[in-house]
Amino acid sequence: MTGVDSRRSGSGWDRPERDTPATPDHATEPLAAVRAEPPHPAAVRAEPPHPATGRAEPPHPGASRQGRSGDPIRPPGAPGSGRGESASRPGTGPGGPRGPGGPRARRGRSWRGPLLGLLAFGAIALVGAYLMYRSLFAVPDYDGPGQGDVIVQVNAGDTTSAIAAELAREDVVRSARAFTEAAAQDEQRARSVQPGYYQLRLRMSGAGAVELMLDPRSRVGQLEIKGGVQLDDTRGPDGSVTPGALSLISRATCATLNGASTCITPDQLRTAMATTSPAQLGVPGWALADVTKADPRRRLEGLFAPGRYDVRPGGTARDVLRTLVASSAAQYETSGLTAAAEQSKFSPYQLLVISSLVEKEGITPDFGKIAQVLYNRLGDRVRLELDSTVNYPLDLQSARTSDADRTRAGGYNSYLNYGLPPTPIGAPGQRAIQATLHPEPGPWMFFVRCQKDGTSCFATTLPEHQQNVRAAMAAGAF
Repeated sequence: MTGVDSRRSGSGWDRPERDTPATPDHATEPLAAVRAEPPHPAAVRAEPPHPATGRAEPPHPGASRQGRSGDPIRPPGAPGSGRGESASRPGTGPGGPRGPGGPRARRGRSWRGPLLGLLAFGAIALVGAYLMYRSLFAVPDYDGPGQGDVIVQVNAGDTTSAIAAELAREDVVRSARAFTEAAAQDEQRARSVQPGYYQLRLRMSGAGAVELMLDPRSRVGQLEIKGGVQLDDTRGPDGSVTPGALSLISRATCATLNGASTCITPDQLRTAMATTSPAQLGVPGWALADVTKADPRRRLEGLFAPGRYDVRPGGTARDVLRTLVASSAAQYETSGLTAAAEQSKFSPYQLLVISSLVEKEGITPDFGKIAQVLYNRLGDRVRLELDSTVNYPLDLQSARTSDADRTRAGGYNSYLNYGLPPTPIGAPGQRAIQATLHPEPGPWMFFVRCQKDGTSCFATTLPEHQQNVRAAMAAGAF
């Protein structure tokens, strides 16, 4: 149909053709016309690839067109076109301020992060401040009851502060203040701690150390020697056994440190006494010559002065003996034994021997008279005839002797020998020593135990003495 114009004629069709707008006018369109409708499932279903290109065809003829910015041109009302209700009504869609990802939610997340950081910083600051406070002001202290065993000595006159310093040096407590502050909680009991050795544990708390020192079971190394005690154990008339000085010392050395016993047996002490030179055992010069001549098994007899001692568990037999002998020698010298000998015809060691005889032969009220009898007999060169010297090597504690024992030869048989025995026969106490140094004047030459309480009757002549003996036997005194 060449040359034929197919357009309609008339005035209305003669006007230039007006482009139809791409989107409807929201001002004139009804609300239902501008509400975004979800795309039909068939519209978004992927199309099979084109046979020539191998690429999938877009679901809508206009969906593949590119705008000026390179973004796909979406049909009117499509999601994301800005023309639907969800785009035109803020706060109603998923991206609105009330939705989970909207501006209000983002504002909530925006202050939570800094708050958590601030809280973490505050916690770190508090921990740092606490550590700084402890390092500057808190008392360094260990926790718990400690571990391992250690022996600590408390010396006479030590204050609580001195004890605390010693415990800190031995690593019993972490600091001296840990002990002193714990002791201040019970100051009266803390002051009752006596000089001596205490078995404690390493790295204890201050309060634990105070409690353990106040426990009587923690005190170790205690030794008490009474007047008249001999080196060896002795038997009484009834068969009872009285521990000797060596047995008492042995017991004092006993403790269990870290599972091991520290006990030194009496035989070990006796061996050390017999095989070590008197000088190395601490024997003082005024007794050295006599002790050297004595039987090695008895050479230290009388050199352990009566009294209370503290023996450190864990030492050697030689060390223990040396410590005790040195301490006893100092006591004897303090008592005036050596000073009195300068104005006497007897040496300090001989005065010690006489004191041991006085201790063994009577009770304290009679010490002065007994000492005078001994001086009178020694001065007149009369045998002493003392049952105590006869029983000494027999390790017997008895007021009487048998005929056979009185005729037994030996240096301690004063029925056979003149003068003093070679060594003391026991440990003389201070009252016996003072009675020896200051005897009660009198002409007595005899004495016998005449009462059951141990009181002696004194006589100047033999007939008087024999009468006293008969009265004593009748009274059952011996």
